[in-house]
Amino acid sequence: MNVFVIGSNGQIGRHLVKQLQEHDGHTVTAMVRNKEQAEALLADGVKAEVADLEGPVAGLKEVMSGCDAVVFTAGSGGSTGADKTLLIDLDGAVKTMEAAEAAGIDRYLLVSAIQAHHRENWNEKIRHYFAAKHYADRMLELSSLNYTIVRPGGLLNEPGTGKIKAKKDLERAFIPREDVARTIVAALDEPNTYRKGFDLISGEHTPSEALKSL
Repeated sequence: MNVFVIGSNGQIGRHLVKQLQEHDGHTVTAMVRNKEQAEALLADGVKAEVADLEGPVAGLKEVMSGCDAVVFTAGSGGSTGADKTLLIDLDGAVKTMEAAEAAGIDRYLLVSAIQAHHRENWNEKIRHYFAAKHYADRMLELSSLNYTIVRPGGLLNEPGTGKIKAKKDLERAFIPREDVARTIVAALDEPNTYRKGFDLISGEHTPSEALKSL
């Protein structure tokens, strides 16, 4: 499966690109924002495409055409304002859904946020962020795409344990970014994740085991 990764230069994205590159059954195409980032990936043997989430859907369709699956793990980042969150985490995500449909790509995985599907559980300090994730999730559910929505808890930069917990609803907890990436890779061709969303935190099972029991 040729996987198109949006947000490949982000903290989850970098783990994901590396894991896909090392996977026997997948290849990876990384989307980045500028030529310098693309050149750095190419130097590591990773195919890269330059595109802008604030640009037109047609441009996104062009760079992802020919891929088998799309993973959206991009984000505006914590240092930007609410306007950028809406433009990247919400509108940017929806544009890539439209582009995938237009390109004839069926499989689409979206990285959201834990409990984004329940308004009453949103973090009050960043409600705009959760609102963006909530409505991006809903737009994906209304699309024709064969989707999976991954809603990780608090993200850690420490090494992954390789053990997770995945359920429709979980209390807030933490998970290393490396393990989020592992779960995405496991979910790509796991039928039990098709047209489903789940919360994700560290746990006691491998991603493969946890996803089969959703």
